[in-house]
Amino acid sequence: MKIATFNVNSIKARVDTVLTWFTQAQPDVACLQEIKCENSAFPHLEFEALGYNCAVNGQKSYNGVALVSRYKIEDIREDLPGDDADDHARYIEGVVATKTRAVRVASLYVPNGNPPDTEKYPYKLKWLDRLISHAQALLDQEEPLVLGGDYNIIPEPDDVYEPQTWVNDALFKLETRRKLRQLLNLGLTDAFRACNAQPNHYSFWDYQAGAWQKDRGLRIDHLLLSPHAADRLQSCAISKKVRGWEKPSDHVPVWLELDL
Repeated sequence: MKIATFNVNSIKARVDTVLTWFTQAQPDVACLQEIKCENSAFPHLEFEALGYNCAVNGQKSYNGVALVSRYKIEDIREDLPGDDADDHARYIEGVVATKTRAVRVASLYVPNGNPPDTEKYPYKLKWLDRLISHAQALLDQEEPLVLGGDYNIIPEPDDVYEPQTWVNDALFKLETRRKLRQLLNLGLTDAFRACNAQPNHYSFWDYQAGAWQKDRGLRIDHLLLSPHAADRLQSCAISKKVRGWEKPSDHVPVWLELDL
């Protein structure tokens, strides 16, 4: 099973690019973020024409996440527990099943948190606390689990150009990275790092200041696996070339293959 995560940065603006990638890469399941549209405006018909089912948690103009799957999506959850007042569309999960095994997959969009001296950073940390708590509950079910998404967290200095310039950014602040470490310490595996030890692999390049041309990137899009999924991990890679396509997102897909 090929599972991907892709922050599309507006599905309306980039639907042709996204569908081209789906046609070429043929993922079985994809976690999409920043679709930036309400559920009714999501291109259901276009994905269905390629043989996919869709589960969408949308929001007008901002945020928005989706699951797109060749398999039926069941047991869908469209909120992250812990704060009933949070109306940001940043989380969706569901179960997809082959003939032999089921996998729970979540698409998540962690708050950016910048500027860190505003209310945005405490919101990010509290959101991550809620994710940690929910991840523990999911891990207690002892099933294959993939938490895919734009985490807006740079895990290590090897995952960003010129790391010394990022130490006070909400994506790289020590407190942010500790939250990711706390999440991983529950027993989750960073699929990309499990398959690739080399530094300077990125999943995001800003549109400004020639970041793509200079390869000034960040690795902030992650696929985290429960032990039952990590045991079946075969490969994980970043589709870097997509950033060079016409009208690209500032993120590119990250994908893995599980032996299911």
